[in-house]
Amino acid sequence: MSSANPLTSSKGPALTNGSGAAAMLAAGIGSFTLAVLALAADKLAPIKSALVFYKPTGPLSGVTTVAILVWLLAWVLLEMLWAKKTVAVGRVIFVAFVLLGLSFLLTFPPIGDLF
Repeated sequence: MSSANPLTSSKGPALTNGSGAAAMLAAGIGSFTLAVLALAADKLAPIKSALVFYKPTGPLSGVTTVAILVWLLAWVLLEMLWAKKTVAVGRVIFVAFVLLGLSFLLTFPPIGDLF
């Protein structure tokens, strides 16, 4: 019975964390995009009118659609770059949480009203 560590075993492929890191960072990028677009659509009339994809919902339709597209694009690109790699996941998580925190702050009315 072998008790070899699967991360260092020479039998079979080593485990990588690139795919998970790509998903986490893409989530941070997508949420930050959503916050920035929501704030911009609230404050700038040209952006507000440009983001009306469906009139009954107003600019929210464009804000969410564009944010989802950015999230998916970021995830696909990062996955292509990191799929078979081991990345510094601590740094990736830190950046993802910073983006999530900034997203929260930008959508928090007292902060958003400062802009």
